[in-house]
Amino acid sequence: MEFSLFYFSGDGSTTNRDKYRLLIEGAKFADRHGLAAVWIPERHFDAFGGLYPNPAVAGAAIAALTDNIQIRSGSVVMPLQDPLRVAEEWAMVDNLSQGRVGLSFAPGWHPNDFVLCPAKYADKKEIMWRDIQVFQRLWQGESIELIGGNGKSVSINTFPRPLQPQVPIWITSLSDESFIEAGKIGANILTSPLYQSLDEILRKITLYRQSLAQSGHDPQSGKVAMMIHTFIGNDLDVVRTKVKQPFKNYLKTHFDLVVRSAGDLRFSIDPNTMTARDLDDLLEFSFETYFNGKVLMGTPTYCRSIVDSLQQAGVDEVAALIDFGVEFDWVMESLDLLKDLNNVYTSNHHLKTLV
Repeated sequence: MEFSLFYFSGDGSTTNRDKYRLLIEGAKFADRHGLAAVWIPERHFDAFGGLYPNPAVAGAAIAALTDNIQIRSGSVVMPLQDPLRVAEEWAMVDNLSQGRVGLSFAPGWHPNDFVLCPAKYADKKEIMWRDIQVFQRLWQGESIELIGGNGKSVSINTFPRPLQPQVPIWITSLSDESFIEAGKIGANILTSPLYQSLDEILRKITLYRQSLAQSGHDPQSGKVAMMIHTFIGNDLDVVRTKVKQPFKNYLKTHFDLVVRSAGDLRFSIDPNTMTARDLDDLLEFSFETYFNGKVLMGTPTYCRSIVDSLQQAGVDEVAALIDFGVEFDWVMESLDLLKDLNNVYTSNHHLKTLV
C-alpha cells in the first residue's frame, strides 16, 4: 500500500495571498517523507475546486520544489483539451521534474465546464478514449496528420520531448464500464469510496483485473488508487470536532455543484422544495454516514483498520484528499500521522520482501 496526497476542494473565490500554501507545503512534506505522489485536479468555473483550473501549471510549480514524488493530474478532463496541448504541457512538466509525471484522465461531467467546447459534451466518453490514444502517440514521438490554417494537411510532432518514453496513465473511474475499459488499454485506476461500498469496489476491481488479463496485460500490473478524505489525530472526539463543519461545508458545495449539473443527482431529493433545516439535516446525516467508514478520519489505529479494509478490497494506493477546509496547521499535524502510517506499510512491505 502506497500513500499520496490529493487536492481538490480549495475555495477558488478567496482573495487571500496564500491560496496555494497547503498545496506547496503538503507537496514538500510528501517529498521529504517518502509519499508516492501529489495529485492535482482540473476544475473550472466554480469556487469548489476552482483553485485548480490547470494541473500542468500547478505541477510545474511542484516540480521545481521537489525531487522524489510523482506529479499527477487527478484528472485531466480530456474532452475539454486538445491532446496536442496536453502532450506539450505535460512533457514540459516531465522535463522540469526529471521524469516524474503521471496522468489520470476523466471525461468530465458538468455541462457548464463544456462552455470551453460545447459540441463535445454529448460524446465526451468516446472523445476521452480516442484522445488518450492520440496523446500516447504524440508522447512517444509519433507524428499525426492535421489540417493547418491554409487548409492543407500537415504532419505534426509535439515538443519538448518528454524524459519518460511512456507516461503512467490512470482512468478516473466509478462505473463498471470505466473499470473494464481502463483494463483494456492497460491503464491504472483512480476511484473514490464516496458513491460505492467496499463490496462494490472489490467487484469492480475484479472486473478490472479480468479485463487486464483478457487484453494481454499483466492483471497485477495495474494500480488502483483510492481518493479518500483524510484527517488523522490522536483523539477521535478532537478529530470529529475539527473536521465536522469543514466537511459539511465541503458536502454542501459539492451538493450545490451537483444540483447545478442539470439534474445529474445521485440521490432523489428536489432541491427546490428543501428548507434550510432540511439541508442541514441532510448534511448532518451525510457527515455521519461518511465519517463512519467512507473517509480516513480518526485515530491512527482506526485509520489503519480502514486502510487494511481497502487493501483487502484490492486497493494499492491511498490518495489522501487533505484540502477540504480544515485549518492549515491542523492539516500539517495530521500529515505527520499519515507519514507514520505510510512508514508502517512500507516497513511491512520490506519485511515481506525479505521473507
